[in-house]
Amino acid sequence: MRRFWILLTPLLLAGCIKSSASYYIDDGNNDHVITVRAEQEYFWKKEITLTLVAAHMPECQRVFPMSKVPVHDVSVELFSNGDDVYTVRSGTEVMQVDTLSCALLAEPPPKALGQPVGTFFLDEKKMTFEKAATPHAPAPGTAGAGG
Repeated sequence: MRRFWILLTPLLLAGCIKSSASYYIDDGNNDHVITVRAEQEYFWKKEITLTLVAAHMPECQRVFPMSKVPVHDVSVELFSNGDDVYTVRSGTEVMQVDTLSCALLAEPPPKALGQPVGTFFLDEKKMTFEKAATPHAPAPGTAGAGG
């Protein structure tokens, strides 16, 4: 009977989610990065535990626990405030971090989140980062033109 449970354990854990996605701040540089990790403890749990990791190696690396979110609602928006300060928003939770010192900063006002960088989301059972669309500048001579 004991052998049965040992063989069954991997099947019980197979449905669990344990994945991460990263945004590389300095393109191609693995030393300056923001990562969001998602973990589902058991396949029957309907919540994902999110964790934010800020790294600027070799100076610092810190892990910041985030709220649990429903499995179907994993979406973490990333905003840049300039000077290596980034804001993440997941539902109503907002965190701001300085990536040079890996320090958690005070929560910014809702209108001061910064420029959209992208979104971390769960695609099937894998965390993914998708860059935000680059805003297009209006064509010369069309700004403010009306009809």
